[in-house]
Amino acid sequence: MEFTIQQIADLLKGEVEGDNTVKVSTLAKIEEAQTGALAFLSNPKYEPYLYTTGASAVIVSDKLELKKPVSASLVRVTDPYSSFSTLLAYYHQAVLASKVGVEEPCFMGAGSEIGDGHYRGAFSYIGNNCKIGQNVRVYPQVYIGDNVTIGDNTTIFAGVKLYANTVVGANCTLHAGVVLGSDGFGFAPQPDGTYKNVPQIGNVVLEDDVNIGANTTIDCATMGSTVIRKGTKIDNLVQIAHNVEVGQHTVIASQTGISGSTKIGNQCVIAGQVGIVGHISIADKTTIGAQSGVSKTVKESGTIIQGSPAFDYKQNLKAITVFRKLPEIQRELEELREKI
Repeated sequence: MEFTIQQIADLLKGEVEGDNTVKVSTLAKIEEAQTGALAFLSNPKYEPYLYTTGASAVIVSDKLELKKPVSASLVRVTDPYSSFSTLLAYYHQAVLASKVGVEEPCFMGAGSEIGDGHYRGAFSYIGNNCKIGQNVRVYPQVYIGDNVTIGDNTTIFAGVKLYANTVVGANCTLHAGVVLGSDGFGFAPQPDGTYKNVPQIGNVVLEDDVNIGANTTIDCATMGSTVIRKGTKIDNLVQIAHNVEVGQHTVIASQTGISGSTKIGNQCVIAGQVGIVGHISIADKTTIGAQSGVSKTVKESGTIIQGSPAFDYKQNLKAITVFRKLPEIQRELEELREKI
């Protein structure tokens, strides 16, 4: 795909400084860009590259004052980082839109329906009685079980597995290797020390605008639904157990594990390698620091916690400071004992 700088400026509501007929066909970092590439400058420490870059055009702030001549055409905008993000989204959507039609071999079962503008990659499987919306893209080797519902404009990348009765909303993205609806970890201990499997008969529900990273797994509910609310973004390699509910516009970083029946609020931030026990609640707008272990309900909105077990962030920092000084404190205590 090729665009003129003027077309880019019109899309971003910016102004061109230089030759507005220059064409670009790729996006690149300012320090690596070559002819035909479009780059951006938002961090001042990268400004020296503006005067040496090989890019054909650069998105810059409308407040930037040039210190040297620049060979590239400039697109001046209010917020270069936000504008470049908009452009990346537009470019990504254009790439996805190029995938249309049905590759062979693939399979769709009896009673299933799929809307206009869809893509079905080779070796994809769609079970019986599925309802799939418009402009949905199902990449190769995706498995979609019976009675699955998928909303408009959702993209399902290669190797995703959607168990029967899963519900996925509109404008969702499921990256490679995602598994939705596998059995929750339910086993009943027996008198002889063995474990009896507890059937998991619920499903997984993703609301609209949810992104799920590669190789993340979300278990079906024992009964009812495991629910991920609208706008939530989940990183790679996250495990969410049966009957968990995650609120709207929450973000969860890689290697986090959430145990069964826990309720996560809206607009929470959960950093990497966090472990959360089951059957507790996390209030709205809670922030949980990396590698924390959360074992108790968080009741107050806007709480920031860290540590294992996790507690107030500032108190945790003070505790860490004391912990580092323990050898010195022990030595001083022993000296005092000798004097006494």
